[in-house]
Amino acid sequence: MRIVWTGGDPDSAAELRGALLAALDGGEAVLPLDPRNPTAEGLRDAMEPGTPAEPGTAVLIPTSGSTGGPKGVLLSASALLASAEATHARLGGPGRWLLATPANYVGGLQVLTRAHVAGTQPLVLDTSGGFDPAAFAEAAAALFALPGPHYTALVPTQLARLLDAGGAGADGFDAIVLGGARLDESLRERARAAGVRVVSAYGMSETASGCVYEGVPLDGVRVRLGEGDRVELAGDVLAHGYRLRPDLTAEAFSGGWFRTSDLGTLHEDGRLEVLGRADDVINTGGVKVPAGSVERALTGHPGVRAACVVGLPDPEWGQVVAAAVVPEGAEPDPDELRSHVREALGAAGVPKRLRFVAELPLIGPGKVDRAAVRATLRG
Repeated sequence: MRIVWTGGDPDSAAELRGALLAALDGGEAVLPLDPRNPTAEGLRDAMEPGTPAEPGTAVLIPTSGSTGGPKGVLLSASALLASAEATHARLGGPGRWLLATPANYVGGLQVLTRAHVAGTQPLVLDTSGGFDPAAFAEAAAALFALPGPHYTALVPTQLARLLDAGGAGADGFDAIVLGGARLDESLRERARAAGVRVVSAYGMSETASGCVYEGVPLDGVRVRLGEGDRVELAGDVLAHGYRLRPDLTAEAFSGGWFRTSDLGTLHEDGRLEVLGRADDVINTGGVKVPAGSVERALTGHPGVRAACVVGLPDPEWGQVVAAAVVPEGAEPDPDELRSHVREALGAAGVPKRLRFVAELPLIGPGKVDRAAVRATLRG
């Protein structure tokens, strides 16, 4: 197994790209890690790199273990390539890609795979010192000087920063794939108003990145709802298990289907709507309230830029709905926000605790750190 330390700079991205292409061609499995991550060495050790990789593994994507111990997702060359080809088919054909997210996560890694499938050289935004809209605009301009189509993949936080900076060239892309976290409707509207074409993607490491675009599965991907409306996915993009954990593999993968940790609903037109993680459902007074539904209701208010909703222990209700809210400009009236949620979801969904914050704490590729939010709301 080959370990590649990739820290957001072009040189390490080039090293990872070389290792990835070799792995896609049947070479040694690749374990990408970010040296800037304080848990990286622990993740490396948990993956036991001295033990041969499971057969058929091209890339091993470690997870941070936010819901338990670290896990390693085993991805084959065929899964990675199937995902890249299906993405191009949905977006409008092969094109040129700008890498602007960490390549140790599957979303960034797949930008490299898609460029390979398209027969193009990816451009790399240097994010070793953080994400800078001005640098993004410069990199985008360099990409646009080459024949298109032109694509990139971002997380919602990056898109918001680009829009705050006046767009920073984002409107020149034929498509910007948004993943890593849910796309709030308020952010989608801001992007639309700025002429930015965003495509919301749902997926995870176990599906070789996004596999459902704007609620519609990519070609070759199937979606169904299992027990308790748990989202289940099938198709050539699936991982073949977890590193050295046959127990977890058997629990999550069965009969060609992957059982996610998300709840969803399927609309009459077949579109999937993800309601949130099953473990984010709040049981308040005997009523089960998906945290994601409350977040969508809050961000549907024009005075809210972003929101994170969690359940907090309560002696009377069992749990209460609590929300951290990032305002859009001046802080809106809390009672008005509660009324807005009540109209959308009923009384059970109304946050009993609501706190305005300048920004939401993040972990991983744009994901909100719910544990940190919970600690803040408890304080």
